[in-house]
Amino acid sequence: MNRTRFKRRTGIYPETFAEMEAVLVEWQRGKKKSGRPPALSLGEQLLLTLEFWREYRTFAHLGDDWGIHETTVQRTVERVEAALIASGQFSLPGKKSLKDAENVFQIIAVDAAETPCERPKKSSGPGTA
Repeated sequence: MNRTRFKRRTGIYPETFAEMEAVLVEWQRGKKKSGRPPALSLGEQLLLTLEFWREYRTFAHLGDDWGIHETTVQRTVERVEAALIASGQFSLPGKKSLKDAENVFQIIAVDAAETPCERPKKSSGPGTA
């Protein structure tokens, strides 16, 4: 997959994917207990998590696509999220940095009020029982 297609599919560039995968490898090395080997490799676990974040599909649908149970998908996503958060490499800037920044943000409000449907009134004219 080329760089643009990879970004469109996963939401991140291949370089960021490689950095995330390196964090997961380090996290894997630091584990005390090995336990049962995972059904998916670390790269596949990261792809699964990115797919969940990008498309926000249900765990059941992701499990069907990846050939694993939905609870395994949930545990995998939670584990990958925890490892990436713990690394601190992929955190967003805080509120203070946004206030201090010289970026100007624009906000557009859209009114999406509900209106009742207009339907013809029932009448007791000719042809009705």
